[in-house]
Amino acid sequence: MDAVDILVRTLSKPVKRQNDEVQYHPRSDRHSKVACWGIMFDLLQTSGLLRAHVEAGKVAFGINHQMVDFVNDKRKDLDLVLCRPGSGVTSKRKPYTLASLAKKWGIELTEDQQARLDALPELGEAPVGHVLAALEAKACMTEHGKAGPRLYDELNSSHQIVHGASSQALAVGFCMVNAAEKFYSPTNRHNGPDANVHSQPHAMQKAIEAVSRLPRRSNSGDRGYDGLGIVVVDLVNDGVTPVKLVTDPPAPAVGTIFHYDSMLHRVAHEYDTSFRSI
Repeated sequence: MDAVDILVRTLSKPVKRQNDEVQYHPRSDRHSKVACWGIMFDLLQTSGLLRAHVEAGKVAFGINHQMVDFVNDKRKDLDLVLCRPGSGVTSKRKPYTLASLAKKWGIELTEDQQARLDALPELGEAPVGHVLAALEAKACMTEHGKAGPRLYDELNSSHQIVHGASSQALAVGFCMVNAAEKFYSPTNRHNGPDANVHSQPHAMQKAIEAVSRLPRRSNSGDRGYDGLGIVVVDLVNDGVTPVKLVTDPPAPAVGTIFHYDSMLHRVAHEYDTSFRSI
């Protein structure tokens, strides 16, 4: 699976935001865009049925698509969705492809990853018809205790709205949790040049526990996530120190339901089962 490697490499490269050179900014959606792009890339490589659907022009993607809960009339923009192409036009600009989106979003690929992307059928942007899978990515980088309830509420509302719009759609959640003992927050200026200090691993454990309580579902009659992945990183956010993937406990272990690979394989299986007749 490539998404986690791509996320860590891409976020290691700082970007300019106002007067800061940072790898992460809470008011930017860079991290969620990169994570969702990587998930889409991995799904295309994992599901032969999805590749066949893309090659046949049956499936496209939408960016920041607003979904509406039919029952409660609640609305939410989802980062990326896989969909049946609808009618109309997305915008006045030329539609993106997965490949051109990587360039626009500054996604860092190895030569091998670029070669595999080039070999895949071209997945393109289109007006969203019926949503097949909706991807939502969130992050908890600092003040884990305060962020936990917010993180739960935001992710919980996503799957509710996805399945309120369509019980057949797959809701895919992804959460990045910071294991660094200190974090330079571009929005916490009252500390001056000092970093926020975290009591680890207690802090990240609280955030992981909050996300782990999110409902999951095993059939279309339930409400909950069809796939939910948690990735732990060490991100100081000083603009210099590379981001590192953390695999030691309490990060989800290989084979457990919240490990990224487990989430990806489950979603690919659910896609192959649910949409084989489209």
